[in-house]
Amino acid sequence: MIYVDENITPVDDVNTPFEYRDVKIKNDENPLDKYIILPELGRGSFGTVFYCKERQNNMELAVKVVGYKKKKEKIMMETEINILASLHHPAIIVIYDAFDYGNKLYCFMELIQGGELFDRVIETDFVLTERACACFIRQICDAVEYMHSKRIIHLDLKPENVLCISKQGNRIKIIDFGFARRYNPNKNLQVMFGTAEFSAPEVVLFEDIGPFTDMWSIGVICYVLLSGLSPFVGADDYETMTNVSFAKYSFDYAPFNEISSVAKDFLAELLVKESSNRMTAKNALKHEWLIQLDSLSPGVTLSLTKTKLKRYVILRRWRKAALSVIFINKLNKFSNSHFLKNCQI
Repeated sequence: MIYVDENITPVDDVNTPFEYRDVKIKNDENPLDKYIILPELGRGSFGTVFYCKERQNNMELAVKVVGYKKKKEKIMMETEINILASLHHPAIIVIYDAFDYGNKLYCFMELIQGGELFDRVIETDFVLTERACACFIRQICDAVEYMHSKRIIHLDLKPENVLCISKQGNRIKIIDFGFARRYNPNKNLQVMFGTAEFSAPEVVLFEDIGPFTDMWSIGVICYVLLSGLSPFVGADDYETMTNVSFAKYSFDYAPFNEISSVAKDFLAELLVKESSNRMTAKNALKHEWLIQLDSLSPGVTLSLTKTKLKRYVILRRWRKAALSVIFINKLNKFSNSHFLKNCQI
């Protein structure tokens, strides 16, 4: 059986495979002169990730390759690379090198081989407890608090973007900063992208976003991790966004019978429709549920949660193409709907 090492402070003693580097995008240099690009690891909305090796020292890495035809597409990837290069935190993926060559941008990063967090949690021999959930969420909050201190917001926190460093330890890494933005509190910022199921009300209503937008997403991830249920998901993106706009959820489901009241309070302080009343990352790290993690009793194994989480992962993969990204036409349809014009929310 695999037990999360719940007695170690999660962000301590995490070693990266290489030192943090001052990464600048190299122009008109062929990355294939320095790297061997091997099998594909996965695809996202804005690029493909491959396994690769550095020719000089045979070091294993991952590389995200994004082709561009328009200046806007290029600027988006340049933004992601520049943001990653500025983040040095043990729970955030580390960038190694970057190239702009042949109308493609190449972002070389550390290779993380432990798989997605939810995939690891639903493995047959993994013991899922509330304390294990708190251990993972604390790391996410710690990384996000660091990002926010640098005025960077991720804007696409979801289970696929939280990876485990290994199959044995309790360490995670946040990945995929393709939607990340630098945040200026003196300027208004709205976005028309994200993943519907994990998007905050201010995103689907096209209102001002900020660090609080990431905190809503953490709340949804935590709710699913503790229960195996998704609080706002609907039959399609439109229904999901409608549910998010109401920001109504419930703990009246069987899996929550085994969850502590302090954990439910943690969720209740994140899943708040009014963004200004939502718990910040700094305050989340001071919340009783996370601050008392080291003394929190492991409690019972969350067997029902795990069963439902397995079903959730399977269904999410099945629906991924339909639920992955909120496109502008869906947001326009939503914001102009008769429902939204006439309801008080």
